[in-house]
Amino acid sequence: MPPSPIRVGIIGVGQIGKHHVNNYQTVPGAEIIAVADINEAEARRVAEANDIPNIYTDFRKLLERDDIDAVDVCLHNNFHAPVTIAALQAGKHVFCEKPMAGTYTDAEAMLKTAQETGKNLNIQLVNIFSTETKAAKSLIDGGELGRLYHARSTGFRRRGRPFVDGYGSPTFVQKENASGGALYDMGVYHITTMLHLLGNPNVTHISGKTYQEIDMDAARKEESGYNVEELGLGLVRFEEGLTLDIIEAWAIHGGGFEGSALYGAKGGIRLNPFSFHRSFGDLDMDCTANLDSFNFRIHNVRQNGDAYDSPQEHWIAALQGRVELLPIAEMALNTMLISEGIYLSNKLGREVTADEVRETSSLSAIQL
Repeated sequence: MPPSPIRVGIIGVGQIGKHHVNNYQTVPGAEIIAVADINEAEARRVAEANDIPNIYTDFRKLLERDDIDAVDVCLHNNFHAPVTIAALQAGKHVFCEKPMAGTYTDAEAMLKTAQETGKNLNIQLVNIFSTETKAAKSLIDGGELGRLYHARSTGFRRRGRPFVDGYGSPTFVQKENASGGALYDMGVYHITTMLHLLGNPNVTHISGKTYQEIDMDAARKEESGYNVEELGLGLVRFEEGLTLDIIEAWAIHGGGFEGSALYGAKGGIRLNPFSFHRSFGDLDMDCTANLDSFNFRIHNVRQNGDAYDSPQEHWIAALQGRVELLPIAEMALNTMLISEGIYLSNKLGREVTADEVRETSSLSAIQL
């Protein structure tokens, strides 16, 4: 007997919300019951195009429905916490767009509410489900890297700042809505993936620097009120001597970065393009991998391979009880700690402790 369908409500049908709606159309077991958006005309257009029966302009009305199991929050960063917390308190499981929130304090409140209500909280972090990440996790879990001691998180765009470089809306580059720039938009994907592969270790110290240096279209800059970073750099220290360095660029005069990587006492991995590095005596081996064959086997030899193909597929499979939900919310919270630590370090001009970040973090959520 197939598992019962999971009935979902979507809150926010802007650019990201439409993308999530499309994702659910390909996930067996997901049924979108309702959408909510303050733009009624757009909510109606999305609902009619996707055969979604119910439309709301007030998300609270959507939360009152007793036929919705879970909601998907697709709003700007500083709206994540209040809507997620309200949904959890209304008895709904919550899937939330990245980053987890605008600040560590907001994100921590989200996770605490999920724990208090006994509801599942998940964050949209797609890179965790890439074939490269799954292959790396397989090698790490098999002990092929030995003791991990350093990782590198990288993200590159040559000139890809939202709105000012030609796509997206101004809210993506406004601190009052987005809270951050390249680190919050792209960096969360790569940092959380590294935390996933490292076992989500405890952060002790963070140092970092942010930049906004490259010229942009003057009219678009003025129209948007651009006030976030285009380049974020960081060095994170964890317990037991483990370290992580970070470089995340929306725009930089360069030809690209090497992909994120992990280094262990016995071997190393680069994620993109995927490669495995190991030495045997005097022989150094730099290996590629047949990822297509690996992907075939985890879907046809192992059980529930499809439950790890995307964030939405994993989310629905976990709610159906097919697999255990990965601790992505916990990793996303640690990512918030690191990101906010970079901003605090940049402000103070020195390394900061994880406890300093926790103590100085404040609410940024826009109350509704």
